Amino acid sequence: CNKDYSCVNGFCPSFVTIEGGGLRKAAPHAAENPAEGIPLPPEHPLQHPYRILITGIGGTGVVTIGALISMAAHLEEKGVSVLDQAGLAQKGGAVTSHVHIAPKPEDINAVRIPAGRADLLIGCDMVVSGSYDSLAKFDVNVAHAVINAHPSPTMDFTLNPDAPFPVQDTLDHIREAIGEDACSLIEASDIATTLMGDSILTNLLMLGFAFQKGLVPVSEEALLKAIELNGVAIDSNKKAFGWGRVLAHDPERVRKEVEELKGPATIEPPATDIDEIIKKRIGFLTDYQNARYAKRFSGRVATIRIRESEVTPGQTSLTEAVARSLFKLMAYKDEYEVARLYTEPRFMEKVERMMEGDYQLKFHLAPPLFAKRDPDTGHLKKKQYGPSMMKAFNMLAKFKGLRGTPLDIFGYQADRKEERSLVKEFEVLVDELGSNLTAENHVIAVAIAELPMKIRGYGHIKDRAIKAYRAELEDLLANFRNPAPQAQAAE
Repeated sequence: CNKDYSCVNGFCPSFVTIEGGGLRKAAPHAAENPAEGIPLPPEHPLQHPYRILITGIGGTGVVTIGALISMAAHLEEKGVSVLDQAGLAQKGGAVTSHVHIAPKPEDINAVRIPAGRADLLIGCDMVVSGSYDSLAKFDVNVAHAVINAHPSPTMDFTLNPDAPFPVQDTLDHIREAIGEDACSLIEASDIATTLMGDSILTNLLMLGFAFQKGLVPVSEEALLKAIELNGVAIDSNKKAFGWGRVLAHDPERVRKEVEELKGPATIEPPATDIDEIIKKRIGFLTDYQNARYAKRFSGRVATIRIRESEVTPGQTSLTEAVARSLFKLMAYKDEYEVARLYTEPRFMEKVERMMEGDYQLKFHLAPPLFAKRDPDTGHLKKKQYGPSMMKAFNMLAKFKGLRGTPLDIFGYQADRKEERSLVKEFEVLVDELGSNLTAENHVIAVAIAELPMKIRGYGHIKDRAIKAYRAELEDLLANFRNPAPQAQAAE
């Protein structure tokens, strides 16, 4: 967050600011020494320089981990060097820490880890860990890795909202460089936040995990002393280190502790199976409007699914594209839907889990029916509404049945007319795709069906996206309707 709150000027009606009160921190787990009774790992034999590469994002404690390991080695009178590389972005950018530990100081000839010579990767961030510069340091025959499974978004998502997060590809690169059996992937961020109440303790938990696996050639006594000498959040850091040890020794115990503290899941994982994708959207549209509206969706999807199975048996990419896009268009976020989402119990439950004290909600909205326009840009101007809006939302949510009827006062706005028109146009388009589908044009049919997913934003932002959508649709439809003749092979 850049702290200037300019984001609230965005046209999405989901922006809410909270004034007063304070953030509620999860209560740290009561165990003073969670690793009590856990046997220490065998002492790591140190016959030659041992090299540890710690990777992560600036501002999250990566440099601290390198400093703690090097101080522990120093306390044991071993040779040690540490080199921190923070690049231009010291906070939020890629950071690496090169740590060398040797029996004697003279055994260390360089502070930077050479290519193919690293023994351990403590990967606090998956993307930085999977970079070429990081993986080039390792030899698949000797290296080990402890990787935080939490994916942190990169700048690519700012430049390209359609960019997929390369979780599997990144993991594959790491395993290829270090070895399948030598990689440990742990949900460090989630565990640290749940058990300790603060994600900043993630890296200490990872250090404890690596230590218990016998991958850090210093003693527990020296590491705990280094934490004390660091002088920052000593008790919390020691506990996080201990929980890392527990995770390495008894992962089932940690899993049960986390589940007990988190309670039932509030966010369902995204559906990947085609039947589950359709089922979840039917349920959402039923809540959004009614069962009849949901049936309109399911019927259209079922028709294209049958047609796709006839033309390209075994494939479901067109059905999935139609399901996702038709749902997106049908579930447009109008005034009734905004009210419904705000009045769902889970919204206030989330606020109450996050905040404590005397606080007020402020909603930043630009309802087309009431908002004024900026005289310079012509765009709607957002206005801040107080907590009394919750009463208005409660009343408005009950009138969702008026949506699309002559009694829908919001439905006469240009934005709402456009949104309903997009749904009808896409339904006609899906019928055309199904009627003219062949094995040869299946790929382009999928591309056409996926296009509505690019329609994002609200107000003038959405208007621009719709214009771009229609222009791209026109080109793709021309190719679908008039495919280029295939060149015949020469006799």
